[in-house]
Amino acid sequence: MRKTGPALIIFLLCLTAFWFFTSPTVCTGHETTMEVSDMKEARRLMVEQLIAYGITDQKVLAAMGKVPRHRFLPADYITSAAYGDHPLPIGHDQTISQPYIVAYMTERMHLAKGEKVLEIGTGSGYQAAVLAELGADVYSMEIVPELASHATDVLKTIGYACNVKCGDGYQGWPEHAPFSVIIVTCAPGELPEKLVEQLAEGGRMILPLGGAFSQRLVILRKKDGKIEQEEDLPVRFVPMIKK
Repeated sequence: MRKTGPALIIFLLCLTAFWFFTSPTVCTGHETTMEVSDMKEARRLMVEQLIAYGITDQKVLAAMGKVPRHRFLPADYITSAAYGDHPLPIGHDQTISQPYIVAYMTERMHLAKGEKVLEIGTGSGYQAAVLAELGADVYSMEIVPELASHATDVLKTIGYACNVKCGDGYQGWPEHAPFSVIIVTCAPGELPEKLVEQLAEGGRMILPLGGAFSQRLVILRKKDGKIEQEEDLPVRFVPMIKK
């Protein structure tokens, strides 16, 4: 298994923290007049940076290079820095994850076309779009009604057929279980047992686990009804909200 070097991890964490607390200037109330060609170039440069950081899955890189990240930002948060490798605010104390984390979490799940994926924490809809671009059958849950509505509209407008539900991610989506893959993009303090129950045999789940100041990506795999757990990168995500 490929390991990410300590120096790279520290660099990425510092970069993430810097941009999280000093988010770029936004254009309130309207979209900036950003040219399509500029956005394509920005995505190309973003992909080059992902490669430099160690992302190697060509399908993931292609998806990241195609999905228009800037289109998923709510109107009040449109910024010319839409493709910088940092999280961005989307309102309601939530963020769109930095591209490296989106690519890394997706890569670690080794998605096959047609697999049923549950995402917890739709947010802007960007991660759901990347999964759909890879050919996944996407079910995504968001607890904030305004964000669920925004993501549904953007995904439909761009042409990604994702199923979005406004609800409590801790409960999962049992009527559509089991899921081959579960991706959680917000941090619970403890492992949500209902999500583990909804993981298919042979399935895998990735999630940030921990409190506000100490989180780590955890990868779970279900084999013969038992869960194997692997700890991965230190990260920082917004907390997972419970109703």
